[in-house]
Amino acid sequence: MVYILSGVRFPTVPSVYKSNGFSSNGDRRNANVSVFLKKHSLSRKILAEKSSYNSEFRPSTVAASGKVLVPGTQSDSSSSSTDQFEFTETSPENSPASTDVDSSTMEHASQIKTENDDVEPSSDLTGSVEELDFASSLQLQEGGKLEESKTLNTSEETIIDESDRIRERGIPPPGLGQKIYEIDPLLTNYRQHLDYRYSQYKKLREAIDKYEGGLEAFSRGYEKMGFTRSATGITYREWAPGAQSAALIGDFNNWDANADIMTRNEFGVWEIFLPNNVDGSPAIPHGSRVKIRMDTPSGVKDSIPAWINYSLQLPDEIPYNGIYYDPPEEERYIFQHPRPKKPKSLRIYESHIGMSSPEPKINSYVNFRDEVLPRIKKLGYNALRIMAIQEHSYYASFGYHVTNFFAPSSRFGTPDDLKSSIDKAHELGIVVLMDIVHSHASNNTLDGLNMFDGTDSCYFHSGARGYHWMWDSRLFNYGNWEVLRYLLSNARWWLDEFKFDGFRFDGVTSMMYTHHGLSVGFTGNYEEYFGLATDVDAVVYLMLVNDLIHRLFPDAITIGEDVSGMPTFCIPVQDGGVGFDYRLHMAIADKWIELLKKRDEDWRVGDIVHTLTNRRWSEKCVSYAESHDQALVGDKTIAFWLMDKDMYDFMALDRPSTSLIDRGIALHKMIRLVTMGLGGEGYLNFMGNEFGHPEWIDFPRAEPHLSDGSVIPGNQFSYDKCRRRFDLGDAEYLRYHGLQEFDWAMQYLEDKYEFMTSEHQFISRKDEGDRMIVFERGNLVFVFNFHWTNSYSDYRIGCLKPGKYKVVLDSDDPLFGGFGRIDHNAEYFTSEGSYDDRPCSIMVYAPSRTAVVYALVDKLEVAVVEEPIEE
Repeated sequence: MVYILSGVRFPTVPSVYKSNGFSSNGDRRNANVSVFLKKHSLSRKILAEKSSYNSEFRPSTVAASGKVLVPGTQSDSSSSSTDQFEFTETSPENSPASTDVDSSTMEHASQIKTENDDVEPSSDLTGSVEELDFASSLQLQEGGKLEESKTLNTSEETIIDESDRIRERGIPPPGLGQKIYEIDPLLTNYRQHLDYRYSQYKKLREAIDKYEGGLEAFSRGYEKMGFTRSATGITYREWAPGAQSAALIGDFNNWDANADIMTRNEFGVWEIFLPNNVDGSPAIPHGSRVKIRMDTPSGVKDSIPAWINYSLQLPDEIPYNGIYYDPPEEERYIFQHPRPKKPKSLRIYESHIGMSSPEPKINSYVNFRDEVLPRIKKLGYNALRIMAIQEHSYYASFGYHVTNFFAPSSRFGTPDDLKSSIDKAHELGIVVLMDIVHSHASNNTLDGLNMFDGTDSCYFHSGARGYHWMWDSRLFNYGNWEVLRYLLSNARWWLDEFKFDGFRFDGVTSMMYTHHGLSVGFTGNYEEYFGLATDVDAVVYLMLVNDLIHRLFPDAITIGEDVSGMPTFCIPVQDGGVGFDYRLHMAIADKWIELLKKRDEDWRVGDIVHTLTNRRWSEKCVSYAESHDQALVGDKTIAFWLMDKDMYDFMALDRPSTSLIDRGIALHKMIRLVTMGLGGEGYLNFMGNEFGHPEWIDFPRAEPHLSDGSVIPGNQFSYDKCRRRFDLGDAEYLRYHGLQEFDWAMQYLEDKYEFMTSEHQFISRKDEGDRMIVFERGNLVFVFNFHWTNSYSDYRIGCLKPGKYKVVLDSDDPLFGGFGRIDHNAEYFTSEGSYDDRPCSIMVYAPSRTAVVYALVDKLEVAVVEEPIEE
């Protein structure tokens, strides 16, 4: 989560409407203007103009088909004037939010029909451990090919007809929701709250079944709302209950507000049907700019349609425009590759499309597909998490201030470009997770949902409850029927239309509590989770969306960003849980930053182990040493904390190192490995941190002037620190390369031994005097010596199984920038007798600031790692 400074507001823009007239002869072709013109081109140079508006001018982008997106003829109109959003102070409710359902507010959903409503659309380790020749098998430059991810059987089922199969699945009725009490008997003390929560979930499911035909149909709101096209024309529907009148405007009708007046039903849904032109072409051509003009309690307002699937900021314009995106069949991207099989262990490469280039620019979906995806595959990650996909006007928000929830960010290309990138990832056997933001929305009134119909209660809670003071953003009303339709449909849209394989839900802690986790220190006391501060509406929504995802997409993965430790978070919904697959283990990264500010002598290995293992039994976690959060301006990457300014002058191998560099390189490897080894059932790395990316992330920005007259320093719209210097990790003459090699070796080790998902885990030693950590996971024994000077010969460590052990990973290997103090040809035979509560033990050499992993070896021949396939 990125925290945006409070107090920054988007300026209002005066409206000037000039009608160019409109022909009413039934054919709109003369008025059509598209941003998808075929015979023009624009420079891709980033326009670095200063503006107090939190949005950037951007160039046109190249589509997957090779066409250049070019702005259409400039209209004389601009967005209407909108008042600055102000909140009235109201006291928070003193009882759990209710999901009580009034059937009178639901029936309109089932009364909205489309032409196609009645037509089916076309559209623990097994086996023995093999012995490894460590020195030869873990050389990235010489080889090492991870096992290819298995893909779905395509002989009968293909990715092309997946949507049809999903529609036929349906979602079974809710279960009893009582298994949570068997899993955690302490929860019985809070049965009243938990049973109430589950009853609200069941009540909503029953209402959706009754009025919407089931959760499956309810989650296809994009087939009724927004723009839908049939054989005879285009229907546009919008929920805007506060509007007094509405009209569809755009290039197709010369922005004439009197040309296409919409009608309102009794539930606040506005609608208009535009028949095809006389030649059969659609009334709105592909690429046309569109908006809805409404007369609202706040005045006349032009808004981008809430369900728009593409929006674009044209050069020399500040507001975004909704784009009617409906390319002809021959220009649409067709998925070719099936989804990879859900991996047993999750190794996630966290990425941001825009900053994924070594060059100081905004990167594209296409370049990411061609240049970055092969790199991720080569590094050994089996999952990709993409940030900032949902459209966001303010680039520096890292994608967390979403303005258009159904639109992929146009900064990086077209929706079809994104589809081609996801398809390529699937071809490489990589599952693709999307960073989805349903916890809040941008405060932007020009481009987003805020004050959409002129009221502060459309989509959001009204008053103070609907405003997040730290993030300066709006908070959804999860007890509203149309908000549920919107968000549930949004989750399905990205899975079905773009073939994402799951989500990392952002800001879940903020959702689940009315205090949003602000200024609250969670201690683990159950009273903190099941009291009046819990937002039951929000938790029930999370149950609904998780149930929807896992029922329709059984292999989909959901990860929740929760720092509170909410019990039942990763228990299936039918058992009474919230339904996530994984919790993001956020406390680990915070602990590392805390320790890096101290001397080595002040580190406590028991504290490290406690933080890494402090998670709920049977609930899976994704661990990470650092993510994008730790790399933001104002903070530092782990590498920069460790080595600081020495990274500028002493990372070349032809120059002597320094004690700071030697310490930093050693600890950087140990921190990553102990995090992966003990931290959870999944592992995450932010792009570039695998080789110790220097410095920080700083998005291009101006100098915003706050209401109190103060000015926040900008960076002259520089992209210099908004990129990833992959060239540093690839350069064999730099010490970064050894760090990158070690990261590959970690991924290879986990892929081979699957230790993260092994049921066997035992911590046998946490020695504060020796600064030693020893633990078993699967058939591996991990030995960490965090002492800054002491190395230990003939150091006895306990182990579970008798036999012969060999080194399978050594952070001190010269390949990884180490000193080569471990003999990889040595064999370690167990001795009988209990030691450290283990039945056997071996004697090892433990050099200072070194991590070594030992594997139990049987009589199998030494494994030979295959040569990698050339990219």
